[in-house]
Amino acid sequence: MPATLSLLSPAKLNLFLHITGRRADGYHELQTLFQLLDWGDRLSFTPNNSGEITLDSDAPDIALQDNLIYRAATLVQGMARGTPGVHITLQKHIPTGAGLGGGSSNAATTLLALNKLWQLALEQPRLQAIGASLGADVPVFVGGHTAWAEGIGELLTPVDLDERWYVIITPPCHVSTAQIFSHLQLTRNTSPIKMATFFEGYSRNDCQELVRRLYPDVDAVFAWLGRFADARLTGTGASVFASFGAEAEAREVLQQLPHQWTGVSARGLNQSPVAASLA
Repeated sequence: MPATLSLLSPAKLNLFLHITGRRADGYHELQTLFQLLDWGDRLSFTPNNSGEITLDSDAPDIALQDNLIYRAATLVQGMARGTPGVHITLQKHIPTGAGLGGGSSNAATTLLALNKLWQLALEQPRLQAIGASLGADVPVFVGGHTAWAEGIGELLTPVDLDERWYVIITPPCHVSTAQIFSHLQLTRNTSPIKMATFFEGYSRNDCQELVRRLYPDVDAVFAWLGRFADARLTGTGASVFASFGAEAEAREVLQQLPHQWTGVSARGLNQSPVAASLA
């Protein structure tokens, strides 16, 4: 039986987020650019022959049947030969309700790790389809590459970006994605853009103004971080980020961070560290 496999489960940023429509099933059509980061949670997998999936976590309590890690493991367990089991340990660093994709990344990392440990030989499109059943952001983490996304987030085009460093600040509040996407004042009719338009500087996050109005803590972060660079919401928040050309610039800003907020500096990656570790 293989030894324990330990992986960095990366966070992501939405460098922009346009909501271009709403489907009959209630899902929103969107455009976004997912930027993977060199910072995230740490997941460890120790395979065994118990037939059981066990999980230890330092994250806030989530009922096991609702935990995306457990659900991902359960979905692929039935595809394996024999009675494979695994003990999973999660060290949580990505805040929940922050728009950084922690749960989705954890689910994708679990699918990729168990595909290798249990020798399932599932191809990436199959794993992405399984991931999509767990959440709209899971496929980009399975794909393992920074990507332009359309549809509900599942239509992915890999993109290579120049290296940037990001300051990411999270105020002490949890933004409800369901609340934001169901809000009557959310913009849902932004015209689709071409990728070149984004690189020319024409983009925004359609959730940003609404979240700033509803969550004063988020608005306060914008007021502070905006003194140093263009600040933008990731996903539906609550985290706010700004981009810098050098690590030293990002760290200098972070050193001035007010004590009531948590923050990190992270480097943008084109390839996921999970993909690199499993190659």
